[in-house]
Amino acid sequence: MAPLTPRVVVPIDVKKQPWEQKIPLHNRWHPDIPPVADVTEGELFRVEMVDWTGGRVRDDNSADDIKFLDLTITHYLSGPLRIVDSEGLPASPGDLLAVEICNLGPLPGDEWGYTAIFEMENGGGFLTDHFPSARKAIWYFEGIYAYSPQIPGVRFPGLTHPGIVGTAPSVELLNIWNEREKKLAETSPETLKVCEVLHQRPLANLPTPENCLLGKIQKETAVWHKVANEAARTIPGRENGGNCDIKNLSRGSKVYLPVFVEGANLSTGDMHFSQGDGEVSFCGAIEMSGFLELKCEIIRGGMKEYLTPVGPTPLHVNPIFEIGPVEPRFSEWLVFEGISVDESGKQHFLDASVAYKRAVLNAIEYLSKFGYSKEQVYLLLSCCPCEGRISGIVDSPNAVATLAIPTAIFDQDIRPKHLRGRPGPKLIRLPDLLSCSTDGHLPVIQDQSGRSEP
Repeated sequence: MAPLTPRVVVPIDVKKQPWEQKIPLHNRWHPDIPPVADVTEGELFRVEMVDWTGGRVRDDNSADDIKFLDLTITHYLSGPLRIVDSEGLPASPGDLLAVEICNLGPLPGDEWGYTAIFEMENGGGFLTDHFPSARKAIWYFEGIYAYSPQIPGVRFPGLTHPGIVGTAPSVELLNIWNEREKKLAETSPETLKVCEVLHQRPLANLPTPENCLLGKIQKETAVWHKVANEAARTIPGRENGGNCDIKNLSRGSKVYLPVFVEGANLSTGDMHFSQGDGEVSFCGAIEMSGFLELKCEIIRGGMKEYLTPVGPTPLHVNPIFEIGPVEPRFSEWLVFEGISVDESGKQHFLDASVAYKRAVLNAIEYLSKFGYSKEQVYLLLSCCPCEGRISGIVDSPNAVATLAIPTAIFDQDIRPKHLRGRPGPKLIRLPDLLSCSTDGHLPVIQDQSGRSEP
């Protein structure tokens, strides 16, 4: 007997706002956000989702929507889903929830996405000191491949995945989050820097009722105000999973999530068509609307059996996951190395962030010799299937990080000439049009005949 069509438990209409959807969405973590549907263990079901901004980013050449984006909205999630076994008994605190990704992709009729650099004063990013202005690239999908008019000469298969998969926190775990993040937020920013650059964002994003969407909880009620002032933001990954942006969590993968509340209250969102390790430009994947087809299994008592707490309470655990068998296959890579010595020449002690920043900057400098602006390369390295590694973390004083880029995604041979085993395509430098214009969009490129790409 043929398998049944997956049951759609959260449908999405991309023409409607997040708060207008048939099944209400949410953009915070809290144990009191009620589930929108029950799902039975072993059932194949489908969850659809808006892009993380809920449609605020447009398919056009202007980056103004990125420049002025209100980050209190992030992220719009589908769920929560209450998971029960075949006898109707819900998952219980202390269980593990094994979530298998059976299928996923963009929503039909909405096959496009975007990658962006945030303005330094509104979010910034990993290289915000080098790229302070908002930029955006639009990507269009052709089956498993993506291409962008703003970054011509590049085409690659996407390793599509959800940026966020997580369970609801318990009251105790939520209090742990809020207390530790409040202490961090109260720290003087001058004492905490990333790669010697002062944060342009808060050190932690604390609960705020501004732009708070709480699913079935009716707005402006007493319950809504209580939850809105307690609910955790969805920006960082935490013990419940959440916004971990693991690009290998794709078709065929399975993630084992700790259960903290009755029913688990599973939520997901922030779909990515493709992403590079690190998502370095912050809005750095190819962001899109999309769907997941999932199956869940409840492992009774699984937290204690399989997850060892690393912290002061039994709640200080983290998910584990299995990589699926489906991913792009590349045979040739260029690998760029970075060490923990910053651009000023200052030595840092085993600082992997500085080392990775140097690796990314080295890749940007190299690839910009092939006709791309540095902004274009920064966007590309954030969303193409590149591989980032902490390659050395023991040999003081230098941590070593590497960034490997598949050469096949380019329509020209980007290897050094002496490494080429065959005559490569003639290197044609794109015209000076490649420099970004002041209104924030990347230019349309023209070839020597004056024709536009594409």
